[in-house]
Amino acid sequence: MNQWGAKNIDVITLFVEDLPEAKSFYERVFGLSSVYEDDNSAVYNFGNMSVNLLKITEADELTHPAPVADRGAGARFVFTIRVDDVDALCRELNSAGVALLNGPMDRPWGIRTASFQDPGGHIWEIAQELR
Repeated sequence: MNQWGAKNIDVITLFVEDLPEAKSFYERVFGLSSVYEDDNSAVYNFGNMSVNLLKITEADELTHPAPVADRGAGARFVFTIRVDDVDALCRELNSAGVALLNGPMDRPWGIRTASFQDPGGHIWEIAQELR
């Protein structure tokens, strides 16, 4: 445990330009249903963590006075999901119309990975431990 007493990350809020498109993507690609929705956001549970998709027009309320960057500003982070078979999941993603950014590829640190973007420009990596 750290000095704050924090045990884990519970929610990550992602800013999206098109909430209906982002919701459709998360439901289609990850097979999830929202656990909360309103006119400005939708929340999806990933195990013990939630992802809150928030309309970018509402983001300033959370970040002010820090500026909110748009999707074209470039990648700032990558989410990684551990999976059993990267190649099989890449075939499923391809069938669902999801274009890979890279991979599948073996990394020098013993992981096989592939990456894709959601409609908000957030990068997701799937990773499989090589045996």
